[in-house]
Parts: sequence; structure tokens; C-alpha cells
Amino acid sequence: MIQRNLQALSLVLLISAAAYAQNANSSTTARPRTTNTTPSATPAPAQSPARPAPNTPATRPAQTSPAVSEVPGSAAVLAAFNSLLNGIRQRDLKAVTEVYWNSPRLILFNNNGSVTRGWEQMRANRESSYPVIKDVKLTVRDVSLIMLGRDGAEVSCLWNQEQTYKDVPESATGRMTLVFKRFGQTWKAVHLHTSADKPEPTRVLPSEQTPAPTPTNSPE
Repeated sequence: MIQRNLQALSLVLLISAAAYAQNANSSTTARPRTTNTTPSATPAPAQSPARPAPNTPATRPAQTSPAVSEVPGSAAVLAAFNSLLNGIRQRDLKAVTEVYWNSPRLILFNNNGSVTRGWEQMRANRESSYPVIKDVKLTVRDVSLIMLGRDGAEVSCLWNQEQTYKDVPESATGRMTLVFKRFGQTWKAVHLHTSADKPEPTRVLPSEQTPAPTPTNSPE
């Protein structure tokens, strides 16, 4: 009986020892899980969505007033006018006649009240008078040039002319208006109107006569 009990006790101890060994080699004794102590990167702050640009009208560049420049063509008109004046001073028939429009429709209202019609008649008149004229002194003042579009211009002035005609000195003053027209790149005088600035009283209508100044009594 006692022997049977000892055998049973030995069997219990053997089973307990085997169970302990099995528990010692089980996965529960596996290496403990390590924790990563390195701090994780701080997440970037969330960016708010970009707001759409306001729908503003495009800014227009500031407009500046164009610089005032010479009127196109005015220099060429003035050059033609000066060429006419110099031609008269030099009694240069070619220089004078080239300034005028070579047409039968050319009209000149002369200082003596006559009318010259056509380029050929104008040339014939000057061709006959220039040989007997000398010592010409022509001055102009108050010259005004007005452009009439791109193809027309008007030049006006006051003039004074002294000369010797058939060896007799003479002088006169007056007003002159020239109308120029552009033909291609050349400006030609298509009309001349000249008159005395001090007409004879007998040629002036009474309604257009300037009243004589009222005399004032001088103090005694």
C-alpha cells in the first residue's frame, strides 16, 4: 500500500517537473516588446486652403497727353513761303514761279487791284517787270501759318517793300495771304491775295471808314 502511494507521488512530481519545463520554454517568456522612445516628427500644421484672388479689373497704364510737336507739313509750307520771299528779293524768275501752282486755275489778287489768272500769265508779268527792278528790300512781320488739314495751309503776314523801278525809288506796305496746297511731297501756292494796309480814303465805303478821333481840348 505504502509502495503504491510512493509510486503515485513520484508520478505527480514527474508530471509537475515536465509542466514547469514546458512553461519555461513557452512564448510567454519571449523577449519583451521594446518601445521606440524616439519622438516622432511633429506633423506640419495644416495649411488653410488658398483664397482665390479677388476679381479686380486689370489696371490700365496711365495715359499721358502726347507731347506737343510741330504740326506735320508746317515746316515744308514755311520753307516754300520763304523760298518765294527770297526769290522776290533776288528777282529770281525761276525761284518765284516754281512756288506757284502751274495751272490755269491759279488766281492772284494783286496789290494794285488787278487780277492775274493762270500760271502762264503770272510768269509773263514777272518776266517783263524783273529786268527793270533792282535793289529790292522785302521784309515781313506778324507771319501766321494755319494748317488746313494735311493737304492745305494758309500763310498771312504784313509786308514792306522798297525797290528801284526804272531807276526811280519806290516803297509800299500791305497785307498778304497765301493759300498752299500739297501735291505729293511738294507744297504749291494756289492763291495769293495782297492789298495795301492803308487804302486811299476815296476807295473805302463810307460805312467802312474809320471815324476820325475826336480832338480833345488841351488845358490852358
